[in-house]
Amino acid sequence: MESRIAIFGKLVRDFMRDVPLAVPMATALGEAVERMESANASSATVTDAEGCPVGIVTEQDITRRAAFKLDASTPVDAIMTAPVSIILEDEYLYYAIARMRRRNLRHMPVVDGERRLCGMLNLHDALAAVSETQMRQIDILTRDESIDGLKLIKAAQVELADQLLGDNLPATEIQALLTHINNDIYRRIVDLNIGNMDVDGFGAAPVGFSVIVMGSGGRGENFLFPDQDNGFILEDYPDERHTEIDAWFIELGERMTRDLNEVGLPLCKGFVMATNPLWRKTISQWKEQVSLWSHKRNVTALRLCDIFFDFRAVWGEADMARDLRGFVTKTASTNPSFLLEMHADDTEHQVALGWFGRLLTDQEDNGHKGQMNLKHTGTLPLVEAMRLLVLREGIEAISTLERMDALMDKGVLNNDEHDYLAGAYRHISHMLLRQQIADFKSGRKVTNFVSPKTLSQRERNMLVDGFKAIRALRQRVHSEFTGEIF
Repeated sequence: MESRIAIFGKLVRDFMRDVPLAVPMATALGEAVERMESANASSATVTDAEGCPVGIVTEQDITRRAAFKLDASTPVDAIMTAPVSIILEDEYLYYAIARMRRRNLRHMPVVDGERRLCGMLNLHDALAAVSETQMRQIDILTRDESIDGLKLIKAAQVELADQLLGDNLPATEIQALLTHINNDIYRRIVDLNIGNMDVDGFGAAPVGFSVIVMGSGGRGENFLFPDQDNGFILEDYPDERHTEIDAWFIELGERMTRDLNEVGLPLCKGFVMATNPLWRKTISQWKEQVSLWSHKRNVTALRLCDIFFDFRAVWGEADMARDLRGFVTKTASTNPSFLLEMHADDTEHQVALGWFGRLLTDQEDNGHKGQMNLKHTGTLPLVEAMRLLVLREGIEAISTLERMDALMDKGVLNNDEHDYLAGAYRHISHMLLRQQIADFKSGRKVTNFVSPKTLSQRERNMLVDGFKAIRALRQRVHSEFTGEIF
């Protein structure tokens, strides 16, 4: 029997139909109608020269706009509905359902990562996979774009995570879903504020741009209450326009971070936000900054790299983010001394494992005595090692598990190393998420601390084995980067 909440882990590509009827722009209306009739299709997607959807023509468009009104030679793009609502094939199905319901769409073209048409999602097919209870959950998680609606979405995450974990969905998959919901909140808040700024007299965005998130949000590894780590990548513009253009993005940054804080994504205490000019740059300025960091190599620069190098675009010009990702990867992979310095800065983060497999706990009288910070002494040492290895190998994967897979495919990790490390990461993530949910439900402050006393003997044994695998990896990384045996 399938999980009653498994719908939140399903992707659009699993439910889309084969590539739908598509016609190029400028196709004669008469020809499009004939092809629709021949294919027994209720719609035709209009594509550009690259195969990307630019519009859609439905039976309703033909009967309402064309029949007995337009000549059969009329270009199909004269009556198509444009711009067309599209959905990525690796988007979550629940999100597609909500979008189609809100916009009263019966079908939506599905595109791949290059925005090329690859399928069609039919609302009837999607709804067949959803129960009434699940539909209510979807409605909660896809409220309107008001701040109050987004607050309700954020508040519903804990209950959803609790249900998913109780239904044995892996914690790493729940983290990916939580990150997706948080990044969707980003997108909605940016859209909301761009519209409000236009109404308030600031006008439209003066140049194209991308909103990025960094850290766990970039890796797709959010837990319950991550703070903000965000920035802007702007299209290049003439220096003489800086005051005018930067003023617009300062305003957007202030509005965006304020609203994110209000809905439940707290302001970053380290000011890693688009309101800080360090995290608000043109694409060329970002590249200059990365080059400077890679050569300056002081402690501050190295720690800024640790934050930035896991960035991901959540809104806007994704091509710029991809371009910058490629530049970062090439810069790091061709600069061994820079990676060595990054490794040296990471050495303070060690797993909480002492002699003879003894778990090490916090001994400070700070409210967490006898507990382990499983982020700082568990996932972080592994995340850092994976980041270093993929940068060295010129791999652009971002999430920790994707990085492990890519490193195994390249022969950097063998099968046993991969299995132990992936298992360790999943196990630690499970314990962290479970503890955070328990803390929240009990009214305690949600942190990254877990007491070994709350773990079963089997969980403790698995944790010890996981720590050993992570420690062995870090020892190997140390040897490979420094040439030192010990």
